Amino acid sequence: MRLLTHNMLSSNIRGVVNGFPLRIEAEKVLEKNVEMNSDFLKKMFEKIEWKAFVEASRGMGYTELPEEADSSMLDSDEFLSRFHHALLELHLEEGALVCPETGRRFPVRKGIPNMLLHEDEV
Repeated sequence: MRLLTHNMLSSNIRGVVNGFPLRIEAEKVLEKNVEMNSDFLKKMFEKIEWKAFVEASRGMGYTELPEEADSSMLDSDEFLSRFHHALLELHLEEGALVCPETGRRFPVRKGIPNMLLHEDEV
């Protein structure tokens, strides 16, 4: 699971008010090379919840992103490269996503998050 996907996921357990961002518990992280597309990154930047993105990247062991970012940083090749690496090249292969409100763990196996809810959570 890429951090691009993670940034769009939240816990939908009945009664949960704040199910975003899901905390990452990484057991296995893979790095897969992906060709960089600056235009794509610039478009995605405005859709990313930056604070959650930085926390998630750190949960996967990547600490090269700044705490805060704004669109002026998209002119920097170094920033784009780091953003690209975290967004598209880091893959959570094994681990869990944890609801910030309930602590419910959603397992990630072979890169696929299982977000199915138990009967009593619907």
